[in-house]
Amino acid sequence: MLRVSFAALAAFGLLAGSAIAQVADFKPVTAKMLESPDPADWLMINRTYDEQRYSPLKSIDRGNVGQLRMEFVRGLPAGTNETTPIVYRGTMYMAAPGGNVMAISATNGDTIWSYNRNYPRDMTDFIGGAQASRTKNIAIFEDMVYFMAHDGVLVALEAATGKVRWETKVQDYKELTQHTGGVMVAEGKVITNRTCETRAGCFISAHDAKTGKEVWKFYTTPAKGEPGGESWGEVPDEKRIASSWGLPGSYDPVSKITYWAIANPKPYTRLSRHGNPEGTGRAAPSDLYSNSTVALDINTGKLAWHYQHLPGDDWDADHIHERTLVRARFEPDLKSVKWVNPKIPRGQVRDMVIAVGEAGGIWALDRANGQFLWAMPFPSDSPDSHISKIDTDTGRVHLNWDKVFKKDGDRSLVCFHNTRSFWSTAYHPGLNSLYIPFHDQCLDMTANMKNPQGWGPRRGAVRPGADMKKFSNIAKINLSTGKMDVIHSQGEPGNGSALVTGGNLLFWGDMNRRFRAFDAATGKVLWQTVVGGIVQTSTITYAVGNKQYVAILTGDGQSGTAGPLGLTKTPTVRGHNAVYVFGLPK
Repeated sequence: MLRVSFAALAAFGLLAGSAIAQVADFKPVTAKMLESPDPADWLMINRTYDEQRYSPLKSIDRGNVGQLRMEFVRGLPAGTNETTPIVYRGTMYMAAPGGNVMAISATNGDTIWSYNRNYPRDMTDFIGGAQASRTKNIAIFEDMVYFMAHDGVLVALEAATGKVRWETKVQDYKELTQHTGGVMVAEGKVITNRTCETRAGCFISAHDAKTGKEVWKFYTTPAKGEPGGESWGEVPDEKRIASSWGLPGSYDPVSKITYWAIANPKPYTRLSRHGNPEGTGRAAPSDLYSNSTVALDINTGKLAWHYQHLPGDDWDADHIHERTLVRARFEPDLKSVKWVNPKIPRGQVRDMVIAVGEAGGIWALDRANGQFLWAMPFPSDSPDSHISKIDTDTGRVHLNWDKVFKKDGDRSLVCFHNTRSFWSTAYHPGLNSLYIPFHDQCLDMTANMKNPQGWGPRRGAVRPGADMKKFSNIAKINLSTGKMDVIHSQGEPGNGSALVTGGNLLFWGDMNRRFRAFDAATGKVLWQTVVGGIVQTSTITYAVGNKQYVAILTGDGQSGTAGPLGLTKTPTVRGHNAVYVFGLPK
């Protein structure tokens, strides 16, 4: 008789879950905990609903960070690894490469349980196999962990054991709709985002956290006859495509509004979307809600307001990822900030939504109504920018018509491109500073109507006049004045998320396997180590038994920036998926 071990079946994904042990003395995560988490825990992708990525923990500080040492390293399965783990009461939960979930000890990496999903065999024919799973995070609430599987099924697992509590089909992978985004739980709802190739899959959805029942669905492009539908001109409804593929949104528990980003319209060029570049407007609104911030009522999913950062995109500019919520004084420095709303009295304290585009640019909007406060070119003011101007009294954005492809075969250099991507920024409230790891990179692109997406070739390019020894950088930006200081520069690119702490430290890692701690005020490197692979997003800190830890994941992302061809001096180490955790000596 053929005998196959339980562990072997789990390793090959033939079991729905495998519990080696279970989380001892598990206590449910309440809504109050999510709103105001214990500093020892890291309960969501950027720790708090405001997406600030700030931890009050300060046992590790500028005086002792040089003593950090590795506590453990834990290998992970093969596959794409773009996720950020969560930590609750000493247990680390994460989406494992290969489209599964695991719970491990946050102090030594021992496996507690693993959930290994049996994916459909034909999934590779449509969206790639489970190895290509790109989920950005999982979520936790009450006694369940929530995971958006690569085959379009939202799964609720018992947090203590990894056993399936319920499953709900949210999207159809056969319609080329993929989960590449994240998960957020708020007001008893599990909210998810995704990428899409037809309008049917272009939505943000909310499901009841206890049952999995759909509560609401917000389509990220309007159909004909709906508000904003005219911005797509004559494009048929099913071809109005703009996904929310990136990092999950933020949430304001007071106003009950959740803020999400929507990416570029597809196909990439106006020629391929509309048949000619004049098929949609040159200024906002155009191809809504592409490259926009949308504010949604948490209970109904209804649109409260929207703001479009780039109208009628022609370059896959992607104004996507987290929308950071801050409270700051409105005192923009006109030497630093190019566009300022003249109607806003200086000195006012405002609740702001901060947006940083993949293609550059920073916006501060009023959280209540989306009113334009100020915006600045980022990382620098380039004549090759995809934006020509912003009407300061309204915030209406105009694209750079000189850079738009007027006919097939046109070639253009446009700035910027993947200057930041699916790695998170961080905000230090004590210093009122936003930290942005970025690349000084533009885009060299040619219109090609033979390609379904309208381009080819297309590649990252050196910004004219750039110093490639300073290709990768960290910016520190005061969110009252807009004043920007570049506090760290290097030649090697990085896909790591920023993290700031109560110890006045900034942590960040790069593609050259370097993980560093900086003085958050000055950018001085206070500690560094070399790990086994690319530091990919993920950077978090937590505490167990009054001991603070710092953790990163290494591995491959599918689309993270590697820099213009030939610029990196050191070959990138690929395929090294692992968890690294650091702490101070006892």
